[in-house]
Amino acid sequence: MSVPKNDRALFIRAGKGDAAAQTQLVEENLGLVHAAARHFNGKGIEYDDLYQAGCMGLVKAVTGFDITRGVQFSTYAVPVIMGEMRRLFRDDGPVKVSRSLKELSLKAMRAREKLSARLCREPTLSELAAELETDPAEAAQALEAAAAPLSLTSSREDEENGQTDIPVDSEEDALVDHLALKDALGSLPADDRLLILLRYFQGKTQTETASVLHMTQVQVSRREKKILALLRNRLLE
Repeated sequence: MSVPKNDRALFIRAGKGDAAAQTQLVEENLGLVHAAARHFNGKGIEYDDLYQAGCMGLVKAVTGFDITRGVQFSTYAVPVIMGEMRRLFRDDGPVKVSRSLKELSLKAMRAREKLSARLCREPTLSELAAELETDPAEAAQALEAAAAPLSLTSSREDEENGQTDIPVDSEEDALVDHLALKDALGSLPADDRLLILLRYFQGKTQTETASVLHMTQVQVSRREKKILALLRNRLLE
């Protein structure tokens, strides 16, 4: 879908360095930044830091968007915005953690999810340590490194108010999730991508999928689990 005619002139002006046009486009698309920030919220970096990085990405998207590409601005902007937010995680976030502990932390989160699915409950620290082949103290430190930092500046007025905002899905949230999934699917090999499309977008059974891919049902089942794990990790990056 191309850019609406009433926006074309605005984007052309922004691309030529018109500060007023750039500001207007940034203000009109801040919802994309909020949606992307919510996608990463609770994963170890404060919302305000995510929002600030996202705004930088939005500015880059506004100045770098080419209307001749024939795509909507949001389709181009969301990956740029999310890229700036991912940079925060690559830089170890607001609290610096050693590389070895960071790697163990990622393994711990994956092992915790794997054990939860297998045991149908939250694993104990000892069970997690055994899965990681480490001692409980180190496993606990790994989990602590993955935990989101607590704010020391929360408002007492908010606490006394006793109100909790209930999140409401928005079009921006749906767009961010859709593009994140599309990006993750695009990183898969062609056969794996086809397997997921057949199973989850065309609703085929594992047996029907096996027939299309010239595999056995057992092979499809095993491969499907591995692909879903890869996609899950990719979406949590």
